[in-house]
This record gives sequence, C-alpha cells and structure tokens, in this order.
Amino acid sequence: YKQTLLGFAWAILVPLLTMLVFNVLFSLLLGRGNMPTMAGVPYAISTYCALVPWQLFANAMSQSSNSIVGSRNLITKVYFPRLITPMAPVMAALVDFLIAFGVLVLLIAGYHWFTDYTFVFSWALVTLPLFMMLAILTALSLSLWLSALNAIYRDVRYAVPFIVQILMYVSPVLYTTESILSKEGVPDWVSVVYGLNPMAGVVEGFRWALLGHTSPPGLVIIPSVVMVMIALVGGMFYFRRMERSFADLA
Repeated sequence: YKQTLLGFAWAILVPLLTMLVFNVLFSLLLGRGNMPTMAGVPYAISTYCALVPWQLFANAMSQSSNSIVGSRNLITKVYFPRLITPMAPVMAALVDFLIAFGVLVLLIAGYHWFTDYTFVFSWALVTLPLFMMLAILTALSLSLWLSALNAIYRDVRYAVPFIVQILMYVSPVLYTTESILSKEGVPDWVSVVYGLNPMAGVVEGFRWALLGHTSPPGLVIIPSVVMVMIALVGGMFYFRRMERSFADLA
C-alpha cells in the first residue's frame, strides 16, 4: 500500500462495499424474506463471511500469477529458489485477510447485540485455521500454474481477472450452496460436482465454522480438498519443470 491514499482501508472497503451492493440488490429483486442466505443468519453476515476468504484467494492469485514476470529483473540477475516468487504474494495476502477478518468479528458482534441474530460459540471454530489453509493452498496451487504459464504466454495476465470474476459467480460467495442445492429435484451427487470448485468448500467451511447454522459441508469439502491436492502437486511439478527457462522467458 505504498503511496496509496487509503492504505490498509482497501482491505476493508472492497469486501464491505461488495456486500452492501449485493445486499441492496438482492433485497430489491427478491425481497428481504427470500435472500440467498443461511437459515437464521442475516444476508450481510453470510456474504461478508464468504468474502473474507474469497478476497484472500482472489488477491493472492491475482498478484502471484504475475510474480515471475514482475520479478524478471531479479530472476535474470540472482539465483534463488524460484518457488519463493509465487509464494510471497500469497503470504502477503494474509495481512489483508486478518484486517478483513477483524471487521467480520465486529460485524457479527454488532448483529448479535443490536438485532435478533444470536451468535453461538461452537467447537467448529477450531477448524477455521484449516479452512484458511485450504484457501491459501487453493490460491498457491493455481498461482503455480498461472505464474509459470504467464512467463511463456503473456495472455495469462489478461485472463486472470476474467477467471477470478467467473470463479466468484460459480462459488457460493454471494449466495449459499444450500440455496442452490436445496431446490426440489436436485440429486445429492450435484453437491460432489459442485465441490470440484475448491473455493466452494472453503467458503462453506468458513460459514459452518463461524456461523454454525448448518451441518458440516462434507459433500462439498471432500472433493474440494482432493482437487486442491491434485492442482498443487501438478502445479509444483510443472513449475519446477519450467523454472530453468524463467530467466530466458521472463
């Protein structure tokens, strides 16, 4: 945030304004009683709770995907483990995550004390670091592929914002998985297919761990974890295979 006017406030404004816009939009389109949220949970909390890990993933992947090209002056002059380059933006995104998470805690406390919403502590809170780690691994696994590809094909830098936007709409960020899969006639296997999007498991895991108004999202979490592991291992092999040519290509 060097030479920025608002500094760390951007970590708060982006998810907060996104939540407010969609809160107004869905309330006008669907009405207050039909908002795509968890039962008994205000839409604002449900959505902001999803936006916190989503911003961690989106910021990390966006910055990391361009890390090899952005660090070409260093890569061409000094030898160091190239894997550090895509990992650094992922770790830096944790700062924004912690700031936005603090606002989430304040938001939940505000709704708990000043509205009819009641927050209840549960054992599920101890699983929250696991879902945060899953979000980090998801961002890192995709970043390994994208950063290596971006060193060869500069089209990747233009494709990443589109990929992030599409992933946001197909992930249960602005709505819940339950609001989609609870429709009449939707079979159980659809949950497994939906979970192939790793961020679906991360987002629903955050909601379950923090808000606790649903059962554990096992049918979504399991395929999400499997997909992340496959993408991470594949990304590591591909990145190591291509890193010898980074100095020439970047």
